[in-house]
Amino acid sequence: MARPITHFIEYGGITLPGLVHNEASVRYAHQVFQVRDSDVFNLTYPKSGTTWMQEILTLIHNNGDPTQSQSVPSWERVPWIEQKTAAEFLENRPSPRLISSHLPLSLFPESFFTSQAKVIYTVRDPRDVCVSLYYYAKMSSFLEYRENFGEFIELFTAGKILFGSWFDHVKAWLTYKDQTNFLLLTYDELLKDLRGSVLHICQFLEKDLDASAVNSVVENASFEMMKGNKMVNYSLISEDIMNHKISPFLRKGISGDWKNHFTLEQSDAFRQLYQEKMKDVGIKFPWDELQSEIHQEFGEGNDNAAFPLS
Repeated sequence: MARPITHFIEYGGITLPGLVHNEASVRYAHQVFQVRDSDVFNLTYPKSGTTWMQEILTLIHNNGDPTQSQSVPSWERVPWIEQKTAAEFLENRPSPRLISSHLPLSLFPESFFTSQAKVIYTVRDPRDVCVSLYYYAKMSSFLEYRENFGEFIELFTAGKILFGSWFDHVKAWLTYKDQTNFLLLTYDELLKDLRGSVLHICQFLEKDLDASAVNSVVENASFEMMKGNKMVNYSLISEDIMNHKISPFLRKGISGDWKNHFTLEQSDAFRQLYQEKMKDVGIKFPWDELQSEIHQEFGEGNDNAAFPLS
């Protein structure tokens, strides 16, 4: 059974939930907002590490001091430029401003492209994104949901979902990958070496932290710390909007959970689509090798070959 979207908007070819967006707010982000050279953008396709990067950037900005992270909601500290509250949070904020966005390249603030502002673009294995979005839609009252995971994969691969096609979003932003004000990271990198990733981000931002500050960033940006921090885990949001009894907002924080949900047939179909869509991007992601070793990923007799709905 599908849950109908009670209110949504369409702008520039993508669909957004009307709960926190309207045409005026997206137009403001695209055409009105004045980017400063000192701005830092946390850019992602949804469910690709946005909240994690909000926390990392806040902690780096505060030299490892977790006070703000533990007292101000993440969506106020590093707000989304396309949401209704953007002007309220950003217009009079002193520099440097930390700003989040899920916008595709075509709808990003026009003033960015003549600025020296910096973008950190985090990319995640699209299969894990699909699974994460499935559970997010399940616990959120404002997103379209399919109980059958196979139907949800079809929505995802067709781009008939929040913020449109993952492939279109990623491929468009990858054209910027060689710009000096653009840092490309992957969710896998953050998982594999959070400390190294923090140091890489600091270097990109020209932010010099001592060892104790870096330690604090790494400690407070861990999944366990974020999951227990009500300023990060979205437990402050009303249950009729996000029902954590159905699924927590911060669910697992791992890579490869798609293997517990995709059937072998679904995985093979996705692999073929991925290879076709991404064949000309000129970059290899950590999960690309796994795409070509799909049968080894599942293995004979693997109970995870069928998706669970619990």
